[in-house]
Amino acid sequence: MTSSRSTPRPRPAGSPFRDPVAKPVPTFEVGDRVTHDQAGLGRVVGVEEGIAVLVDFGGREMRIGTPYPKLSKL
Repeated sequence: MTSSRSTPRPRPAGSPFRDPVAKPVPTFEVGDRVTHDQAGLGRVVGVEEGIAVLVDFGGREMRIGTPYPKLSKL
């Protein structure tokens, strides 16, 4: 016997199959010092809110899109 539900059954609080929690996207401002796993130390020179940041890594500029996977603020 199968039941057809329009909404999924809620999961118990201790369930290992809970819905993943979205990580908050960090915000950057022009002039922030940052570090990147591959490019090293840099400074934010441009910000496109919610889209990307432009970072100067000592002569090389990179545009890094959200969610900024390898970029962290110092």
